[in-house]
Amino acid sequence: MQTVLAEKKDVRKLSLSQLKDLLVERGEQGFRAKQIYEWLWKKSATSFDQMTNLSLRTRQLLAEHFEIRSLTVTNQQVSSDKTIKSAFRLYDGKLIEGVLIPADDRMTACVSSQVGCSLTCKFCATGYMDRERNLDAAEIYDQVVAIKNQAEQIYQMPLTNIVYMGMGEPLLNYASVLQSVEYITSPDGLNMSPKRITVSTAGIAKMIKKLGDDGVKFNLALSLHAANDAKRDQIMPINESNTLAALKESLQYFYQKTGNKITLEYIVFYQVNDTEDDARELWNFAKQIPGVHVNIIEYNPIEHANYRNTDPQTLARFARYLEGKGLSVTVRRSRGKDIDAACGQLAGKNQ
Repeated sequence: MQTVLAEKKDVRKLSLSQLKDLLVERGEQGFRAKQIYEWLWKKSATSFDQMTNLSLRTRQLLAEHFEIRSLTVTNQQVSSDKTIKSAFRLYDGKLIEGVLIPADDRMTACVSSQVGCSLTCKFCATGYMDRERNLDAAEIYDQVVAIKNQAEQIYQMPLTNIVYMGMGEPLLNYASVLQSVEYITSPDGLNMSPKRITVSTAGIAKMIKKLGDDGVKFNLALSLHAANDAKRDQIMPINESNTLAALKESLQYFYQKTGNKITLEYIVFYQVNDTEDDARELWNFAKQIPGVHVNIIEYNPIEHANYRNTDPQTLARFARYLEGKGLSVTVRRSRGKDIDAACGQLAGKNQ
């Protein structure tokens, strides 16, 4: 009995075995499925016509029943520091944003995992949007491919790193995020090292533990921004149900299970979380996380929020305190601020 295909759907939603079964049912040779999969995930084909080692009959069969719902770049802005922000239109017309961040020794893609966001972090432009839907794995993969092409074509450099730090909370789109990592890292896909991938979370303790149980190979970043529950509740309401104690335990568990790098992201807000007491609280939290690294980040103002970036002297003093305690610290300078491409600024304004 043949599979009934009432309407076209994205061929990329089929597993390799599902695709093979469907081809065999329709009189095709099963090995064609592997060829199609290679076109989809290794060569990033956007149409069946590109699959030139398939017969015309096979391509027509695919086109009759399926489509490839690849995203399109609708707008591209280049910052004075060479950061590139892209607006991507999805098959249903919804818009997301992704960013290419160039540096001397690396090219980093910052990708989105949701259309909008269901969390309400007070400093983040995306947090003031509604979450319209999760992205599927192919839509996340497509962002990486588009940004990879920008790096190669515009800067003649390969893409070296990927951060899931764009729009949305990756751990609230868990299955699609992990599937996208598989497509990106698989030898049958883009074949990038998972050690070059960092997934960032606002802090969902049970899902951090699940990452550990699933034995993921990528790195983890926690958007912390305060190591005091009362302050973090104000900045990031998710902290009310995912307290610092719960997050500490989940990060320890993640490291115990995977041994992967953990980074604490800490935006320093003027007269909010920039005192020596705040630095001491951060140290007390960080020292309990094995192998942790701390990124001190400049704040990028948004129109919805009243937060301000702390002054350079206070920021330097804050970082010095942590370094003096033996903590591994990097001060991250904002990139792409002039085109609203910096951390916390993605909101789909320029599309």
